[in-house]
Amino acid sequence: MLRAMGGLGRRIADSLAAFEAVWRNAGLRWLELAWTASIVGHYAFLVAVSVYAYGVGGERAVGLVFLARLVPAALVSPFAGMLGDRYPRERVLFWTNVTRIVLVAGAAVGVLLAADPLVVYGLAIAATVATTPFRSSQAALTPALARTPEELTAANAVASGVESVAVFAGPALAGVLLGLAGADVVFAATAALIVVSSVFLALIRLEHEEQPRRELDATTIAAERLAGFTTLGRHRSLRVMLGLLTAQTAMFGALQVLIVVMAIDLLDLGEGGVGYLNAAIGIGAFAGAVAALSLTGVRRLSPAFLVGLLVTGLPLVAIGVWNEVAIALLALAVIGVGNAFVDVSGLTLVQRTVPDEVLARVFGVIQMLWMASMGIGAALAPALISALGVEAALVATGLFLPALVVAFGATVARIDAEARAPDTEALRLLASVPIFAPLPGGTLEHLAGRLVPLRLDPGTVVVREGDEGDRFYILAEGELEVSQCGATIATLGPGDSFGEIALLRDVPRTATVTARTPVVLYALDREDFLAAVTGHPQSAEAAETVMSARLAGPAATGYRSAVS
Repeated sequence: MLRAMGGLGRRIADSLAAFEAVWRNAGLRWLELAWTASIVGHYAFLVAVSVYAYGVGGERAVGLVFLARLVPAALVSPFAGMLGDRYPRERVLFWTNVTRIVLVAGAAVGVLLAADPLVVYGLAIAATVATTPFRSSQAALTPALARTPEELTAANAVASGVESVAVFAGPALAGVLLGLAGADVVFAATAALIVVSSVFLALIRLEHEEQPRRELDATTIAAERLAGFTTLGRHRSLRVMLGLLTAQTAMFGALQVLIVVMAIDLLDLGEGGVGYLNAAIGIGAFAGAVAALSLTGVRRLSPAFLVGLLVTGLPLVAIGVWNEVAIALLALAVIGVGNAFVDVSGLTLVQRTVPDEVLARVFGVIQMLWMASMGIGAALAPALISALGVEAALVATGLFLPALVVAFGATVARIDAEARAPDTEALRLLASVPIFAPLPGGTLEHLAGRLVPLRLDPGTVVVREGDEGDRFYILAEGELEVSQCGATIATLGPGDSFGEIALLRDVPRTATVTARTPVVLYALDREDFLAAVTGHPQSAEAAETVMSARLAGPAATGYRSAVS
């Protein structure tokens, strides 16, 4: 607990610094404000669609619409990011928003004029699918707007924080509007938020250099995607882990239907109650994400994963047995906490176990299966309610994950033995570097596993002026001497880092670094460094080609930049 509180204090300080850095950069400021308006509207829209579907066709309509929205989005999501690689990303974002505005506003008009529900459903499904390119293009545009590595990671931290808040702010907004009016008003408010997002996007100014478009080879794309499936197929422990993660997501899909029925029929909260109950999950998830900071660097993560599954399921039993509003709000908040622990521990175990060269593709498979399983869970929930009744359906759904824990817990526990835990000293050093400090614990663990320890004798040259830059370095012990054109210009001590500018600007080393005493260094290869700085592996190329025009030269940034 003390570790979590210490992590919380550090994260709050990092977050405040990140917001300040982003606000000073006009391009990043407009981008993050656009993201905020967009994601809050997105979560409000999800709640309103469920409420509308329930009013028209009951819980069965909620489940079917949920499935119809998520399955196409799941199929599109692995390829949506390609738009941002072929066209200017701010334009992709803007026209994505324009498409969403038309579709969401059309849905609002359809509800207002009592149009055929199939028309409203079709517009809602299309709006969900149209949203898929936004996040990937937003993440890929960020490096082009950042002027320094610190600004880049700060912007990624702000985007992550905004989404965490939107998880409960969006449903809460929907709850208030549904309580005062109806789904059409929430749809209209969502369209208005997307308009605001588009205005902010229009304020972004970015010069573009013509880049040759890469032709997309269908065979290559298919082979790349199948690599994730084949990797999972070869590892039984990973298959079990993925099965449990997918089962948890399916339970959450069912929960989205159960919440609507629970709020309106079981607890008599009305349509607005759907938003309030969803907001309770979001608040719990936010608190759980803070508490899960204590898991960073822990060797045995399977206990946290299994307990998280139990905590995610069992509170639904309490709601089914005691139909009280206070119990429901508390239980849903606890479910949010459990979900955060499952996500952090489960995904970190996957990161520790999967070979790095296929990790991104494995996560692509996981994302696809998650979205599909959530839709399937939502589609099955109405049948469960019809067969058992609401209270019994809640109890049955709540016991689903604990039953899986009993059946497969021993197998999951063995994953810890197969996974590679990070070196605590390497983890501490990474967290002390300003470039990496805002990154989530799971990302830091992944980077710690990629660090290469080096022990060098006095007089050893670490990097030589004029050489190609291939690594980023962090000094753990000893002293280093920095020289340029034969003259000493600085001394580095424990905790100092160097080498980032050569990697980001693709220029030769501009100084020589020599061990003055016996030293211990940690080296991070170029590819891993660029992937961490951009916040997304596929953005490494963008960091290399765009950030060279954004970063200040060595003379403006001191000796660490000089040691490029």
